[in-house]
Amino acid sequence: MNTNETPIRLTSFSHGGGCGCKIAPGVLAEILKKSTGFPVPAALMVGIETSDDAAVYKLNDEQALIATTDFFMPIVDDPYDFGRIAATNAISDVYAMGGTPIMALALVGMPINQLPLEVIGQVIQGGESICAQAGIPIAGGHTIDSVEPIYGLVVLGLIHPTKLKRNSDAKVGDKLILGKPIGVGILSAALKKQALDDAGYASMIANTTKLNKPGQALSALDGVSAMTDVTGFGLLGHLLEVCRGAQVGARLNMSTIPLLPQVAQLAEAGYITGASARNWEAYGKDVKLNGVSAVQQALLSDPQTSGGLLVACDAGSVERVLEIFRSGDFLDASVIGDIVAGTSIVEVNP
Repeated sequence: MNTNETPIRLTSFSHGGGCGCKIAPGVLAEILKKSTGFPVPAALMVGIETSDDAAVYKLNDEQALIATTDFFMPIVDDPYDFGRIAATNAISDVYAMGGTPIMALALVGMPINQLPLEVIGQVIQGGESICAQAGIPIAGGHTIDSVEPIYGLVVLGLIHPTKLKRNSDAKVGDKLILGKPIGVGILSAALKKQALDDAGYASMIANTTKLNKPGQALSALDGVSAMTDVTGFGLLGHLLEVCRGAQVGARLNMSTIPLLPQVAQLAEAGYITGASARNWEAYGKDVKLNGVSAVQQALLSDPQTSGGLLVACDAGSVERVLEIFRSGDFLDASVIGDIVAGTSIVEVNP
């Protein structure tokens, strides 16, 4: 069990944590379906149409502005770690578009009468430490007195318009590469039930606070067709967004999908989040499982907080993509499948 010196358990203040707090994909789709729409300016390169990671607005022939925001309730009890995880997760959306972050604004909601100011300060300091690693300032923000602790960022970035990587441009024949191992939701479920040891906690924190900086270098590769990051909808959910946007199918090989340490054993022991089941209920009809167990299904729909980049690239670029990941210390980066002809169906093989 993780020995946490913080006397207050942040997770006890919230009904859910991390990207597992996301509204279920089926519910979100229903909400957006009822949106009345709005005039779209010609300079808006990416909006809500393909559920991409960020909005992108072309400023001129050399620059496009990337704008994104992400925030959630605590996934861990340590306030400093919570701030680090939330900031890493928010900045990831800029890297997933291939961009370079330039500044952030903090979003802070805290139960002021229940949490010591020192604890709230540690959350903010954790976020600042990650922004410093990304080389950006927190230039402002907004705070409210909230029933549940909430922290996150608005992040702005820049990219050359021709280097932008959308989630909707995957091509038949592309290989799929995943930059980080999955299983964060499993580990967080075990942590909440005090069944995660120190080593498991350390691997979870290392994974969720590793900035997806390789996205910047990947944007320069013509062979990279599409890119996104894997977060609350799980590996299958975000891959399905890629497939729907590009009107293609995908094939995954379960044996090559990297898992965080202890995840397989903990999943077999039943430490599975409710969000995983909600994810599967929303999109399971679009997934064909061939000899894949119920536990493996749960892993594929497991909500990831600050997950890895999912890259679609041509076969000739695979080694260069893997080299970029590994040079950035993403040693678990792996080829996990292919883009195939079809319409928004993912097939999973053992």
